[in-house]
Amino acid sequence: MAKTLSDGQVCDVLVIGSGAGGLATAVTAAKHGLDVVVIEKEPVFGGTTAFSGGVLWVPGNRHCGAPDSRDAARQYMMEETGNFYDAEAVEAYLETAPQMLDWFERETSVAFVPTLYPDYHPDAPGGVDVGRSVLAAPFDTSALGENMKRLRPPLSTITFMGMMFNSSNADIKHFFNATKSVTSFLYVTKRLAAHFAELIRYGRGANVTSGNALAARLAKSCFDLDVPIHTSCPANKLISGPDGITGAVIATPRGEITVTARKGVVLAAGGFAQDLAKIRQAYPHLKRGGEHFTPVPEGNTGDGIDLGTSVGGKFDVQFPNTSAWMPVSKVPTGGGKFTAFPHLLDRYKPGIVAVLKNGQRFTNESESYHDVGAALIAACEGEQETACWLIADRTAIRKYGLGFAKPAPVPLSIYLRNGYLKSGRTLAELAEACGIDPKGLETSITAYNASARKGEDPAFHRGSTAFNRYLADPEVHPNPCVAPIDSGPFYAVKIVMGDLGTFDGLETTVEGQVLDRQGAAIPGLYAVGNDRASIMGGNYPGAGITLGPAMTFGYITGRHLAGAA
Repeated sequence: MAKTLSDGQVCDVLVIGSGAGGLATAVTAAKHGLDVVVIEKEPVFGGTTAFSGGVLWVPGNRHCGAPDSRDAARQYMMEETGNFYDAEAVEAYLETAPQMLDWFERETSVAFVPTLYPDYHPDAPGGVDVGRSVLAAPFDTSALGENMKRLRPPLSTITFMGMMFNSSNADIKHFFNATKSVTSFLYVTKRLAAHFAELIRYGRGANVTSGNALAARLAKSCFDLDVPIHTSCPANKLISGPDGITGAVIATPRGEITVTARKGVVLAAGGFAQDLAKIRQAYPHLKRGGEHFTPVPEGNTGDGIDLGTSVGGKFDVQFPNTSAWMPVSKVPTGGGKFTAFPHLLDRYKPGIVAVLKNGQRFTNESESYHDVGAALIAACEGEQETACWLIADRTAIRKYGLGFAKPAPVPLSIYLRNGYLKSGRTLAELAEACGIDPKGLETSITAYNASARKGEDPAFHRGSTAFNRYLADPEVHPNPCVAPIDSGPFYAVKIVMGDLGTFDGLETTVEGQVLDRQGAAIPGLYAVGNDRASIMGGNYPGAGITLGPAMTFGYITGRHLAGAA
C-alpha cells in the first residue's frame, strides 16, 4: 500500500494525477534524485492511459526499423498543425522523444515493442507508411504486489471476459479463426486457460497489454524508486507564496492536509473530457443539443486546469478540434445504464459502412477515429442529433463482429434482445428499425455495391492509403477495405460522438511551466499530459500522438525540476 500522507509533509515535487504524463514526470524527477509524491483523486491509478491503446508516436525511435528523418517529421508536423505549429515545442519534441524512449527503457521498468502502424495521413508531406509508433510491451501486473489491485482495470468493452488484446496483435486473428483452424483453436484455449487461472488467483487478469501495460510499468517504476502513489486524494487548492506555488491542500480519507513542494507542483489530472460545463461550451455537437458519450475515466473533470486558472494560469478553447474524437456506441449494462464501446477496428473491415439518418454515406470509414468523428460532426451540422449507423450484412458481422457484437460463434441474439444491435431481412426493414430513410439507404448501398464488387470506392476512396489498409482484411482482394453489402439479413449499430481526451489545455513553456495571461511563467507550477495544451494543434497525425508528447514533455519537465536539462 502507499505510504500515509501527513499534514505538513514536505517533498521536492508534488504530482497531481497518475496518467502517463504525471508518472513519467515523477519517475524522471525521482531518478534524478528528487523526493516525489504522486496524488490521485480516484481510488485507482493509471488515468486515461490505463484505458488507452498504449501507443506512443516517436519519430526516429530506435525500434522503427524503417528510414525516417527529423526533416520529414518536422514537415509532417507543420502540415498537420497548420496555424498552430509551435516551432520551439516541436523541435524539442523531435529531439527529445527518441532520447526519452531510450532512457525509460534503460533506466526503468518501461519497455516498448515496434508496431507497423502507418501515420494516419501517410500520403501527406513528411508522412510515413511505418515506423513512428511504438507500443508498450505486455506486462505481468503481479509484479506490482499489493498495489496490483489499485491499477485501473482496462476498459471493459474492449476486453473478452477481462482479457486484453492489442489492436494489431495476432491474438485477435487467432480468436477470429478459432473455429476454422486447429492452430488458432489451441492458441485460444491456452490463452483462456491462463486467463482463468489469473482470475482465480488474483481476481483479475494479471497479464496486460496496451495502455494498461504502460500504466503498470510506469507505476512499477515509481514504486521501485520509492515514489508513493496516493489514491483517493484529490487536490482541493494550490498554495501560493511570495515565490510562487509552494504546495497544495489535499483531501485525504482521514481529512484535509497541506503538503509543501520545494521545487514545484505538477498538474497532470487528465484534461476536461468529463467536465460537462466546459465541453458544452467547446463541443459543437453539444452546442446544438446533441449527445456526447465518452469512454474516458469519470475523474477527468478538469481539476488540473481549474487549479491552474485559479492562480492565474492561461487556458483557452482555441483548437479547431478541442478533443481527440472517437465514434462510440452505447452498450446496455442493465438498469438503464450504458458503457461506451470505442469503434477502433470494425470500421476498417470490408462490407461495413457508415450512414446518416438520410441513409447516405458521409466519409471514408477507414480513416482514423478522429477524422471520422470530425466528419460526422461536420455532416450533422444544422441537425440536433450528431449520430450515424454502422451497416453490415450477415457475411461481414459473422466474420468481424460489429461494435460490441462479437463475430461467430458468439450468437447475435443477446445483442438483438438488449437493443444494442438492430436487424432486418431487407435494407428497407433495417432502415425502419433504425429510423433511417429507407429509400436513402437502399440507394446508397446499391451505389456502393456496384463499385464494391470491383473493390472500388469512387465516392470516398476507401483503401487508398497504407493506414486505411492497415486494420482491414488482407484476405480480401483487390481492396481489403471494400466488399459489397448484399447477403441478408442486415445489421446496424448506432454511433454517437465520444472522445479519447482533450487537446486544449493550459499554456506552458516547453519545460512545462504554466504561463499566465501576460505570458509569464508562474513560479513553481507545471502542467503535463492533457492538462497542457497539445502540440498537435487539435489534429491527430498518428497512433500515439497523445502518449508520445505526454511522456516526452513529462521527461523534459522532470529533468527541468531536477536541474538536469
